Amino acid sequence: MKIPVTDSIQNKIQIPVGDAELDGELVVPENATSLVIFSHGSGSSRFSPRNSMVAKMLQRKGIATLLFDLLTSKEDAVYANRFDIGLLTRRLITATGWVMEQNGVEKFHIGYFGASTGAASALNACAKLSNIIKAVVSRGGRPDLSMSFLDQVKAPVLLIVGELDEQVLELNRKAYDRLSCEKELAIIPQATHLFEEPGKLEEVARISAEWFEKKLEK
Repeated sequence: MKIPVTDSIQNKIQIPVGDAELDGELVVPENATSLVIFSHGSGSSRFSPRNSMVAKMLQRKGIATLLFDLLTSKEDAVYANRFDIGLLTRRLITATGWVMEQNGVEKFHIGYFGASTGAASALNACAKLSNIIKAVVSRGGRPDLSMSFLDQVKAPVLLIVGELDEQVLELNRKAYDRLSCEKELAIIPQATHLFEEPGKLEEVARISAEWFEKKLEK
C-alpha cells in the first residue's frame, strides 16, 4: 500500500519483505527532490545516533532521508544475520524499490549512506542498481567486503575514515584503488572509528551533505 508523501512530513513506515515488515522512518523536507537511504552497520538499527545526526544535517539541506531496520527483531537475534552482506543487500534493494513507488518520492534522485558493514551492502546494491543510485557515502565503512562488486559501481563514491582508525583506513585504501567510478577518500584528522572526538561526527555530517548536494542534483 502506497503512502502519500507531502511537504515537510515525517512518516513512520513499514516496508514489506516477504511475510515480514521492516520498521523505518521517512522524512521528506519541503521541496525535496533527492532522497538518501541509510544502511546501518552490524548490531545497529534505525535509531543509530550517528546516522541520525547525518540524517538531520541532510534534512536541513532539503534532502529526504530513509532510516530503517534491515532485519526484523527475530532475524537480528541470530548473530550471523548481522554480517550476512548478501541478505542485507537484498533488503536494501527491496527498500529502495518500495520507497520509489511512494507518491511524491518516485522521481527523486536516490543516494545511499552506509556505515560500517552497511557500506558493503550499500555498494553491492549500488552495483546492482547502477541506473538508479546516483551517489554513495561510506562512514567508517567496510567497502572491502564488497570487493568483488566495486568495479561495477558507477555512482560517485565518498569514503570517510578516521585517521586513527588504522586498520579500516587501510581496507578503505584498497577498496578505493579498486573503484573505477568518480571517487574520493576523506580522512578525518585525529578521529577514531566511531568519530566520537569533539566535532568529528559533525565534520562527517557536513562533508556527507556536501557530497550528496553536489552529486544528487546532477
